[in-house]
Amino acid sequence: MSVNLCIDWGNSSVKAAMFGDNDELLEQRRFTEDNSREGILAMISEYKPVKGILCSVSDKSAAIEPMLKENMRALVVMTNNTPLPIMNAYTSPGTLGVDRVAMAVGVFMANPGMNNLVVCMGTCITYNFIQKNKTFRGGAISPGMYMRLKAMHHFTDRLPDVSPEGDLLLLGYDTETCMRSGTIFGIAAEVDGMISEYAAQYPDFNAVLTGGDAPFFEGKLKSKIFADPNLLMKGLNIILKHNAPHIR
Repeated sequence: MSVNLCIDWGNSSVKAAMFGDNDELLEQRRFTEDNSREGILAMISEYKPVKGILCSVSDKSAAIEPMLKENMRALVVMTNNTPLPIMNAYTSPGTLGVDRVAMAVGVFMANPGMNNLVVCMGTCITYNFIQKNKTFRGGAISPGMYMRLKAMHHFTDRLPDVSPEGDLLLLGYDTETCMRSGTIFGIAAEVDGMISEYAAQYPDFNAVLTGGDAPFFEGKLKSKIFADPNLLMKGLNIILKHNAPHIR
C-alpha cells in the first residue's frame, strides 16, 4: 500500500494525517509545535509514507522540512504557486492562506457541480467560496471564538477572561455567561446569515462546516450544513496527488 503524509501547521497546533490507497484516512494526530517533530517522525516510522505535503501558516514549519525530505521520496511545500486541480481567482494570492485553498479543493472534489461554501471555525472564521465552474473566489474572514472572548478581556478594564466551556444560555445571568452567550450565539447568527446570503445569490448551493471549533456550533446553526472535520486534510491529499501523481 502506498501511503501519503499530509501536514497542516496551524496557528495553535500541528496536525498530521496518513492517507492510504483509495484516499482512505488511516490516522490523524495533533501535536504542539514543541513536540511536532518527534510526533511526525513516529508516524513516519510507523506508516512509511512515500510522499508528503506541508501546508503551513507559520514560518516555524520550515525547521522540519529537511527531516521530511530525508524520509520520503517527494515533499510538496504548499505555496500560493503550487499547481492546483482548480482555478484561483483571488486577487491578492500572496496574502491568501494556503489552508483556505486546500479546503476549497477538498469541498469541490467532494461536491462537483455545486457552488460550495466552506465555513472553517479556527483562530479566525473563514468563509471560502468555490463556484461550480471550478474557481475559488474568496469569501470572508472574521474573529474566531477564542479571539472574541480574549479581545473583550484585553480591550476592557473589567471584563473577565472567559472560557467557552461553561454554562451557555441565550439569556446570560452574569457577566461571564453574557460574554459566552454573545460570542457563541453571535457567531452562530453570523454563520447562519452568511450561509443564507450565499444561498440566495447562488443556486445549487452547498455548505460545509469544518475547523477545530466546529463542534461548538454543530447543534446551534439553523442552516442546512454538513460537518466534515477532515476536509482540509482531504484537500491536501488531493493536491499532493495532483503534484506528484507518479510517485507511489
